Amino acid sequence: MKSPIMFPATMTEMFTTMGSTLASFMFVWAIIRQYCPYELRRFFEKYTQKITGYFYPYIRVSFHEFAGDRLKRSDAYSAVEAYLSANSSKSAKKLKAEMGRDSRKLVLSMDEYERVTDDFRGVKVWWLLSKSVSAARQNSYYPEQEKRFYKLTFHKKHRDIITEKYLEHVVSEGKEIRVRNRQRKLYTNSPGFKWPSYKQTMWSHIVFEHPASFETLAMDPEKKVEIIEDLMTFCKSKDYYAKIGKAWKRGYLLYGPPGTGKSTMIAAMANLLNYDIYDLELTAVKDNTELRKLLIETTSKSIIVIEDIDCSLDLTGQRKKKSEKSSDDENDKLSKEIAKKEAKEEIGSKVTLSGLLNFIDGLWSACGGERLIVFTTNYVEKLDPALIRRGRMDKHIELSYCTFEAFKVLAKNYLSLEMHPMFDTIQTLIGETKITPADVAENLMPKSSLDDAEKCLSSLIQALEEAKEEAAKEEAAKKEEAAKKEAAKKEEAAKKEKEAKEEAAKKEKEAKEEAAKKEKEDAAKEEAAKEEAAEKEYAARKKAGIKENGQTKADAFQSQVDKETENVL
Repeated sequence: MKSPIMFPATMTEMFTTMGSTLASFMFVWAIIRQYCPYELRRFFEKYTQKITGYFYPYIRVSFHEFAGDRLKRSDAYSAVEAYLSANSSKSAKKLKAEMGRDSRKLVLSMDEYERVTDDFRGVKVWWLLSKSVSAARQNSYYPEQEKRFYKLTFHKKHRDIITEKYLEHVVSEGKEIRVRNRQRKLYTNSPGFKWPSYKQTMWSHIVFEHPASFETLAMDPEKKVEIIEDLMTFCKSKDYYAKIGKAWKRGYLLYGPPGTGKSTMIAAMANLLNYDIYDLELTAVKDNTELRKLLIETTSKSIIVIEDIDCSLDLTGQRKKKSEKSSDDENDKLSKEIAKKEAKEEIGSKVTLSGLLNFIDGLWSACGGERLIVFTTNYVEKLDPALIRRGRMDKHIELSYCTFEAFKVLAKNYLSLEMHPMFDTIQTLIGETKITPADVAENLMPKSSLDDAEKCLSSLIQALEEAKEEAAKEEAAKKEEAAKKEAAKKEEAAKKEKEAKEEAAKKEKEAKEEAAKKEKEDAAKEEAAKEEAAEKEYAARKKAGIKENGQTKADAFQSQVDKETENVL
């Protein structure tokens, strides 16, 4: 006969039995952990997991916070953390709040050992945030830092959809959330000798908090819309740039007089696209190699800015040949100046035009993506054409003097005015006067609590009238200067003409004297020739006379001899 099974008579006895059993189990487990070698326990755990794996229908994927040498946080872990903070903070019961390193607001995320459920296309998955500490280091004087990791669990029949679709969805959405929540930064480069130690960035930064936007930017509304559409099209064109085989970057050249809003335009572009800004100071870059290193250190979704590029380095003169030699003294002076300049460049930057062109549009420009390169200059005509051609500086934006449409934007920003009786006078004066938006803004800004809109507008009108008068004076001075130059030019021309006439008269006189002299010489030569001819004729005649006289004497002698002979006979 079987003995009856004994059950606890009351609920109290049941809990007492359960507590005693758990206490006994924990005591035994503590003894095992204390006296059983760690290697033996790991051996049993290893094979226990293998045996369990044959029957356990779920798959687990771990995302560790650090990997390798622990110098860099895992991008996958950060993406999962961002994804879960946005999608599971409402369902999790245990949350932790922290201000992320690159976040601009408080972030709620899962706390340790918290488990949440997510659903993707009808597939249920579970996320768990856990941590581990190496047992070999638990009792060390310098314990190892805790290793946190996210563990994803799902049924093995959903392996394909989770590994091919869900994980890609989590990472991409997590990255987008991080970009939206991150603190945008303004970077600047330091001279090479001030760079930090190994594995530290070459850029230093502060939080970028410039409030500029295209809504508050003082410029023509149509031009503003055109720029916004161009920027938004660029940031959505990753696939298009890959299709046409170009690096995902775009160049903008901002040019115009000082005070026309070039720097404000850059800030508005960064705020519109949610990009970081890298303000590159070329004079602090040692050579082309360091320029490439700085480019590699930049991130995607950023704007690389070189302001006042015409003043940064002497890039335009590097294509010009040395001037022609004029004289030994000038050559010596030129060689000394070149030597001084080369000595100065040895101390400063050695960045060349070729290096800058490769930085903008060469092979190195393709590292990273979704990047804008912006140049600003007050004198676009000073820049080398190769530097600003299409393909390098794709869009040229001229920021000129303030127009009436730009004034209305400033009036709304500074005075909250959209219409005022003084606007007609201002419109007329702005059409006749060159004034920068910076000067307009300065006059519209109230200087005390007593300054109202009418006083500020009156101040602007006064400034416009003064500018108009100053422009008229400058124009009159220019005309006067031009007239003086023209008069001086005419006087110089008359002087040159008089000198030319005097020179011509002098030459004519000299020519006449030379002709008279030549005529005299010719007459003298002719007279001499005549005299010579006469002398020759006289000599010939004289010679002929001597010969005739001699013949006569001979004939007379012969006749006498003949006569004497006849007498003898």
